Amino acid sequence: MAATLGATQPIIVAFLVVVLLNERWSAWRVGRGLVGLAGIGMVVLGPEATLDPVGVLAGLTGAASMGTGVVLTKRWGRPEGVDDLTLAGWQLTAGGLVLLAPTLLIEGVPVHVDAPALAGYLWLGLLGGLVAYTLWFGGIRRLPVTATALLGLLSPLVAAALGALLLNESLTLLQIAGFVLALAAMLAGQITPRTPRRKAPTS
Repeated sequence: MAATLGATQPIIVAFLVVVLLNERWSAWRVGRGLVGLAGIGMVVLGPEATLDPVGVLAGLTGAASMGTGVVLTKRWGRPEGVDDLTLAGWQLTAGGLVLLAPTLLIEGVPVHVDAPALAGYLWLGLLGGLVAYTLWFGGIRRLPVTATALLGLLSPLVAAALGALLLNESLTLLQIAGFVLALAAMLAGQITPRTPRRKAPTS
């Protein structure tokens, strides 16, 4: 359910770019987002999925927050002299400091941290955090923002594929069809339509 709600981000971004980036309205962007959302839902939602109002609100708020951050990053750009690695490092540091207080209040200090936990922390912090977000901010700078938002559909698709490859989970025909839909929406979003060139006036 969380993955499906997160897949609403391309739709939210399609509206935000009109307001924040003064881009022209495009029904195609919303359409690609809806197709991607439907595809993700077909892949990850099962009969046991339930709707919790607080969870739905949290999921949509998270998608809206991430989408707004992507659009504002595109609008404001990068400070002069700051590379993608430094920008990602400061973003993750600020985010960690914001989460520090509620983490200590809700969960407290870990009693015991063993080697596997430390390895997992390093994996998430370095590869899943610093490296991934460095590439992410570089992508936002180089790609259209709506195309970047659609790349978020890869996360639940990769998770489902790893479940099939590593955990011997089977995919139904409906899930495979959802895979195809989500990938098609994501790939379609990477194609920038060419505007026809005007002919030079003849003398």
